[in-house]
Amino acid sequence: MTEQIRRVLVRSLDDITIEHVPAPAPGEGELLVRTTVVGVCGSDTHAAAGHHPFIDLPYRPGHEAVGVVAAAGRGAEEFTPGDRVIVEPNLYCGRCAQCRSGRYNICEELKVFGCQTPGAMADVFTIPAGRVHRVPDGMTDLQAALVEPLATPVHAVAKAGDLTGRTVAVLGAGPIGLFTLIAGRHAGAARIVVTDLLEGKRKRALRLGADAALPADAPGLVDRAHAALDGPADVVFDCVTREQSMAQATDLVAKGGHIVVVGVGAAGATPIRLDLIQDREIRVEGTLMYTADDYRTAMSLIASGAVQTAEIVTATYPLDDAAKAFTASVDPEQVKVLVTVEGP
Repeated sequence: MTEQIRRVLVRSLDDITIEHVPAPAPGEGELLVRTTVVGVCGSDTHAAAGHHPFIDLPYRPGHEAVGVVAAAGRGAEEFTPGDRVIVEPNLYCGRCAQCRSGRYNICEELKVFGCQTPGAMADVFTIPAGRVHRVPDGMTDLQAALVEPLATPVHAVAKAGDLTGRTVAVLGAGPIGLFTLIAGRHAGAARIVVTDLLEGKRKRALRLGADAALPADAPGLVDRAHAALDGPADVVFDCVTREQSMAQATDLVAKGGHIVVVGVGAAGATPIRLDLIQDREIRVEGTLMYTADDYRTAMSLIASGAVQTAEIVTATYPLDDAAKAFTASVDPEQVKVLVTVEGP
């Protein structure tokens, strides 16, 4: 009889269940991995609410995943059972112009493991061997589960160029905003201001190294941020990506400055002051996911102790309570919610 495994199925935020399906087997070039920890991403909760522009319901989540190799298919023998691995979930074609130039994070045919394909929020999963990284020696599973969400801000910070001695504003103090703060400080930013609506998130940003943390809806926000930075921000990272945050970013950034759009915006048009973009020579740039270099930087940052796991991981749930994990993730006071997986 074929072994049955548990796998999370998301139909909506109010309909998250455990399905029982036959255990997969690794194909050529693939690994069979037993999940140990998997994160609930903001993209997951947006998708569950029906708001993500690129994830259709129903879907089977789990792209922030850590696990242990259970078996290796033919052609994947560089991994052996027992190897601990972190998933890098961008599934790219390798043929398009972007892939050939090394920018496979924006592959013309990009799919994301756990978003457009069944993911790792399950007892086991299969994945191409080229889409995992070995967990560094001495790194815990909880730390390893933060590599993927940290890699996105690492990539965003790299898009902004050399931050040494520059001033930065980060809009939003959710997981991506906090990781952008950490990555920006690591990249040499001289002063960083973070904004958020919630006091608890602002306090956490200060504990993680922000020079100032301001209410996102405060009267005179732009003037207060400029005062904290001794002038307009050289770079603004918009981790909220709404009409209001983009308007704030345009007012916060210096002439000749750089706005990096990190958060996933809603589908459709978002008004933006093109007159100011043109007149002030402001550069507006999107950023998507990461590449292997960003993963290596994220692993190095975590290994160095720059990421305070206790400040980031605010709740854990077993696989059978995945619905509760999604509910907790919607709570704005939470940062990173993880699902832990043990044998069924």
